[in-house]
Amino acid sequence: TLYFGSKILCVLYVSLLGYDILFQDVDIVWYKSPLLFFHSHDGVGKRLVDEYDIIFQHDGSPQQRYGMKVTPMMHELLEMITCSLTFFRLLAKAPYSANSGFFFVKSNSKTKYLLTSMLYHGDLVRKTSSHQQVFNHLLLEHSSLMGLRVKVMDQHDIKEFPGGDQYQHDNNGMHRIFSGQDKPFLFHMFWTDGHASKLKFLRQMGGWFVNDACLGHWVTSFASDLNLVGSLSGRCCSVEPLVTCHYRDKPSIIPCNDSPFYDKNAKPFW
Repeated sequence: TLYFGSKILCVLYVSLLGYDILFQDVDIVWYKSPLLFFHSHDGVGKRLVDEYDIIFQHDGSPQQRYGMKVTPMMHELLEMITCSLTFFRLLAKAPYSANSGFFFVKSNSKTKYLLTSMLYHGDLVRKTSSHQQVFNHLLLEHSSLMGLRVKVMDQHDIKEFPGGDQYQHDNNGMHRIFSGQDKPFLFHMFWTDGHASKLKFLRQMGGWFVNDACLGHWVTSFASDLNLVGSLSGRCCSVEPLVTCHYRDKPSIIPCNDSPFYDKNAKPFW
């Protein structure tokens, strides 16, 4: 939440220069370029980038705070006028459930206004301690009032863009990824508290490629005398994933049954 203003500024600055932009957090591993997905055609020959102004990964959380609370009085009123409750049940959930850690933005007047509005709502982000909650409400407002075309990748796209909710709750889905049955574009380790836990989970699922010698050091401490790109790729980056077991009950690309449990009363992943 504290760094969200920086997130929005870096996207807005690029957008103001007239460029479309893909923003992502650093807890994401690419298997193939997601730009291929955004520029792909749907069943009627239209591309996502032509149909929408902004495209998000699904957050996996239909929390009520993102939507509208349906009170008992509202239920009684709807029953009196014999109106379906379906619409209000949908409102009670998050209409978009957009994850602000991965989104594609087209550069146009509507998205620039959205990003600018988000900056102006910094006090509300501070008050609610949730930039995601504020962002989702602004998406609702701008789509309704300004005609902003918002796409949040839904349940049909989860196989293409899995994340922390699948890691924590869908062992079968993670087995399909590890076996190669599912071939996602990327994996986003959200729904995980703390840098240390994300690092361990990424390592044991085969999503970590940074050598330990480069962790916790400024680039200038080992690359000042060398070609920057060459030194970084040669010293810090591994071609193959650096796999380390940490927890037997969390998804892992190899069996980790000799490791401790992360959650109490959990079952081994393998």
